[in-house]
Amino acid sequence: MKFFNKILLVSGISVMLLSCTGELDVQPEGTPTEASFWKTENDLVTGANAMYKPLFDGEFYGRGLFWFINASDDMVTGRAKSEADNAKNFSSNYIAAGDLETQWNKRYNVIGVANRVIRNVDNIQTSQATKNKYLGEALFMSSRMYFELAYSYGNEKAGVPIIDRSKDPDTNPIPRAANVMENYTYIVNDLKRASELLPAQAELPAKDYGRPHKAAAWALLAKVYLFMKDWKNAEFWANEVMTKGNRALLGNFADVFKAENNYSSEYIWSIPGTPKFTAWGSILPGVMLENKGWGEYNGWGYFQPTKELFDEYETGDLRRSATILKIGDKFTFNGKERIYASSNSLTGYQFNKYMDAFKYQLNSGHVSANGDYPCTDLAVPIMRYAEVILIKAEASLMQGKSADQEINMIRLRAGLSAKNGCTLADLKHERRCELAGEWADRHRDLVRWGDAQAAYAKPLHGINGQVVWAARNFNPAVHNVWAVPQAEIVNSHGIIKQNEGW
Repeated sequence: MKFFNKILLVSGISVMLLSCTGELDVQPEGTPTEASFWKTENDLVTGANAMYKPLFDGEFYGRGLFWFINASDDMVTGRAKSEADNAKNFSSNYIAAGDLETQWNKRYNVIGVANRVIRNVDNIQTSQATKNKYLGEALFMSSRMYFELAYSYGNEKAGVPIIDRSKDPDTNPIPRAANVMENYTYIVNDLKRASELLPAQAELPAKDYGRPHKAAAWALLAKVYLFMKDWKNAEFWANEVMTKGNRALLGNFADVFKAENNYSSEYIWSIPGTPKFTAWGSILPGVMLENKGWGEYNGWGYFQPTKELFDEYETGDLRRSATILKIGDKFTFNGKERIYASSNSLTGYQFNKYMDAFKYQLNSGHVSANGDYPCTDLAVPIMRYAEVILIKAEASLMQGKSADQEINMIRLRAGLSAKNGCTLADLKHERRCELAGEWADRHRDLVRWGDAQAAYAKPLHGINGQVVWAARNFNPAVHNVWAVPQAEIVNSHGIIKQNEGW
């Protein structure tokens, strides 16, 4: 049983560690406090496991920030949901509404738990190797959370608050960092330390698969440097993964999204699911499944691909059918072959990447029996090796170097011919086709490339060429970041300021 299942058995101290403020509250008599808790190796394991528990929440890596990814030209909101529609349309009406209001606090909760591990690890009576492992995990988890916060809400005008982990918890509101580069610098310093402390994935026992490892820290470093436009360091850390991380592309693109390959050579970091035991994990597969699952399962019917994405694929690209189901395609669902049809899809398409678990009979244990929490046994990728290769390619191109080797690694696996003299346009094309519908975040790519305004000024279409989403007004001076949740501004008594223009 993987450690994620064991997280669900943690009680008491885990609940305490996950207080709504992200720091310790006053506890009832008899409940362990921070000072009394951090003593034994078991305390360290319990405290570290508490970092992962929030990630299983359906609005963390199931939908959550995916509503922001949904702003891209690759997909549309498949069901009426005003909050999601307003975010996609860059309307401030989404502020203070629904799931997006909680995303900031959810990530600071994880940071708060990670900070406790970091602050207390030296008090634990255990081996230095054990301390290093869990300290590395805490630094990685803090970095991942800060990164998601920083690129979502931070820009050159203001970053996100950085909690001083060296001190006891402070209940006073913390102002935002001066700019997002301050956040990125903080993150890379932590990730470099994490990369020194974490074991390689191959050194982890099977029960710990899914925990951060050395190559995951290197890969995240590469991506942070990419967002910093520090091309040299982005290339360097991506190359560390490629040369020292023991990673390799699987031969078949579609195999990446099968549960039997959850921790394959293409794995970097993901969110596992536990449908057989507790129905916890990323609900993204069920969120993308046909609404009501053709009367057989409670799919939710969100995040539907556009004709623009479908047409981006070249003839012969094996990734298209593995990524997208279109009306008339044959597929297997609940143990039976079907022909894809939909009473729900606005576009006539459905994402196919996360469908493999649904090919089995629905009572076989691959899919949660609870359609109200429709996770599967697939560990949904947050970052995978193909993205690392494309990070190196992009960083190389931005330095005037050739990226043919890296881009052709991706193309050849897709069944396409190699290219010579690859350009940034080729890189953008491969990122879109390779990473569609994933947490790599097409919307953020368009923003950082300066392509969002032109892309979003065009309507989006369905399979028959019909307009399914009107053209949108993207203002790069405002919409390069998302609105800070109104609750955070109110709770800080104005110390945390809203992003300009929102």
